[in-house]
Parts: sequence; C-alpha cells; structure tokens
Amino acid sequence: MSEAKLILVFGATGQQGGAVADALLERGYRIRAATRHPDSEAAIALRERGAEIVQADFADSTSLQAAMQGVDTVYLMGTPFEVGIEREVAQGIAAIDAAKAAGIEHLIYSSVASANQATGIPHFESKFEVEQFLAASGLNYTIVAPVFFMENLLQPWAGSLTEARLTLAMPEDRTLQQISVASIGSFVAAIVDRGASEYGKRYDIAGADLSGASAAAVLGHVSGRSFEYQGFPPDALREQSEDMALMFEWFIETGYSVDLARLRTEFPEVKWLSFEQWAETVHWPSPALQAD
Repeated sequence: MSEAKLILVFGATGQQGGAVADALLERGYRIRAATRHPDSEAAIALRERGAEIVQADFADSTSLQAAMQGVDTVYLMGTPFEVGIEREVAQGIAAIDAAKAAGIEHLIYSSVASANQATGIPHFESKFEVEQFLAASGLNYTIVAPVFFMENLLQPWAGSLTEARLTLAMPEDRTLQQISVASIGSFVAAIVDRGASEYGKRYDIAGADLSGASAAAVLGHVSGRSFEYQGFPPDALREQSEDMALMFEWFIETGYSVDLARLRTEFPEVKWLSFEQWAETVHWPSPALQAD
C-alpha cells in the first residue's frame, strides 16, 4: 500500500521537511519534493535517493497545482522567518486552494504546539490562521503541531557549541518541552500510514521536557565538555525581535503542555528521541580540538 502512495513534501530540502522526506522514504513511499531551487545540493541528494524533484513557488498557483497532480497526500509547512507573517499565511492559503483544486485526498499541515490557545505570539497566530482556513476548506486534513525544536539549540542565538555555552531567554530551572526534527518526521510518517483514521485531528507533539540547566548537563555529558547555561530576561530580545521576546515570555509564564506519556502510548511506532538520544546524533568536535 505504501508503495502506491505519492507524497508531496514542501520544505523537503530544509531541516524539518527533510526529516519528513527521510522518514517517508524509509517506509517506501514515493516522494515528490517541492522546491524553488531544484538544482540545490539538498535537492540533488534527495533525487539520488529516489525522490522526484519539482520546482514550485507559493506565489505561482500554476506551479503549485502542477506539483500536486497525481499526489495522494501533501505535507505542507511554511516559515514566517523568511517571508514574514502575512506572506506565510498567504502561502498556506494558496497551497490549500491548490490542493483542493487538485483533488488531494489528505493534507498534513505543520503548525506549532499551542497555536490554538490564543498565545498572542505572532508566528503562532499566523499558523493558527492557516489551520482555520484548512479546517473550513473541505479537505481531509491532519494538523501536526510540534513544540520547540531541539535543533534550535545549535543556532548561534542559543549559545556556542565551541565555547560549551547554552544561552536562552529563560531561567535555568524553567522547563521547556522540545522535539527533534527526526521525531517530527517519524510522527508524520505514522499519520500517513494510518490514513483516514487521522482525518480531522490535531496533535501537539513533543519529545522531551527539561530545564535549561538539565539540557546543558546532558550536552556536557554527551560532548565530553563542561557546558554552562546562561539565562537572560526575554525583554533583552525585544529590540531584535518582538516575536521572539513574546515567545520566551510565554515559555516562562505558560509554556507547552503536551502529555508525553499519552502521546507515546497512542503512537508507539514513532521513533521518539529523548534529549540525550538527540544530542548523541550531533557531530561534536573532540574536546582536545575545541580547547585549541
């Protein structure tokens, strides 16, 4: 059955979409990857693994509909950090309209956990706007809403791996639910496997729940270095990004509330990575080299 399904994956040349494509390829699904840059290294790598690469642009409805021809399921994701809030919403709506015109059987939309809880965080609210449009579209859909990505901790704004420092706008003892992109990919693949039984459902998903101090301790253990956690007030982010400041303020005051135990019971087939298991997948330079 899986070999008969063709899945269109948006964002397949990036981190999250790439993890989804990986998980689906591992299960034997046929993958069509939609990208604006079909000659990129990531696109070429996907092609070499058997994926079909198509050029598509959210601003071009003709290219979207062409990419969806013959497709059974669409995995749709977007990001406001490249195009802005308003364009992210417009792109999501354009893709949903194209999916409806193409007669897509199932659309899986990547949102963010708690986006339906009136958080006031701009990039949560924009995703919920797309969710609402999708729910009213008449399409069969599933919403997959991950929490904070573990991979975010590898970004320069979260500290420095070479200096063994983890820096976030939160107190060291405040817990934050996180998830690896590999777990997101595995979960999406499980939704595709289950098919119609998941239509109309929305899932907040997480893989771990730990404090900044605990995260630093795990990173130190796995990397062989003594990691330091440095917290700072979210207001310090405001000049750089009001969105980020609001998000970390919400993390501190409210935070995600995914029931991890229930999720694992309901989806035992998913490869849920703990924070330590994820950290073990990171390429760590040896302590000796880092000290030079």
